[in-house]
Amino acid sequence: MQTKKIKTDGLIIKQQNIGEQDRLVTILTRKLGVIRAFVRQGKNIKSRNCASTGLLCYSEFTLFKSKKDYYTVDNAQLLNMFSDLKKELTKLSLAEYFCEVAAVVCPSEQEAEEHLRLILNALYLLSKGEIPELLIKSAVEMRLSSISGYMPDLLMCPRCGIYEDEEMYFLLSGQIFCKNCFEKNPLPQGIKISKSLALALRHLVFSEDKKLFSFSLSESSLKLLSNITEEYLSRKVERNFATLQFYKTVSS
Repeated sequence: MQTKKIKTDGLIIKQQNIGEQDRLVTILTRKLGVIRAFVRQGKNIKSRNCASTGLLCYSEFTLFKSKKDYYTVDNAQLLNMFSDLKKELTKLSLAEYFCEVAAVVCPSEQEAEEHLRLILNALYLLSKGEIPELLIKSAVEMRLSSISGYMPDLLMCPRCGIYEDEEMYFLLSGQIFCKNCFEKNPLPQGIKISKSLALALRHLVFSEDKKLFSFSLSESSLKLLSNITEEYLSRKVERNFATLQFYKTVSS
């Protein structure tokens, strides 16, 4: 029996066909975080909810929650379907990677406004094509890690307190060391980075939301940043992402 009516906006980050006509969707919502919900007649093109409950659809949802703690979509009003992303396989595969990561790290059954805003902004910028894909990817990986409980300690070298050095070392455990301290007593998983790359990592963690994607690096530094952020995220959540491997295949 349907007992509770909830209205919230959200992004479809996963969809699964149930039978001939229905869908089971995973939604990153503003008010409830990540939830799963049934969409009756969701595959039927004549259904009012068909076009608004597909993958990457950002919609305003009216949900019902039953006493058995599952949701059904009563109504979904489409706000954005990010159709431009579906025209290019590399962009679409990167967007699907963001969705897979969100399903793993975003909170469930609690408010997730910051997480939703981050993913929506990333999809919007990705669709525009004015910012390098690897910059958007790194920003999502490190920022999503940070707001989901995996924030690295990037304030200073933990041994001497130095904030900035011409060369530093980032540990995949989540610390940053100055060159002198690290080379005196090396630690495993240390990656040598330039001062500009250290500043970029700090920017991804500490900058205001509206400035998150506003930085630039050389192509080689951006590739290294991308490698660092994806490996950091993967180690923290202790899993690999199939969509990331596919993105690398189609973008190479």
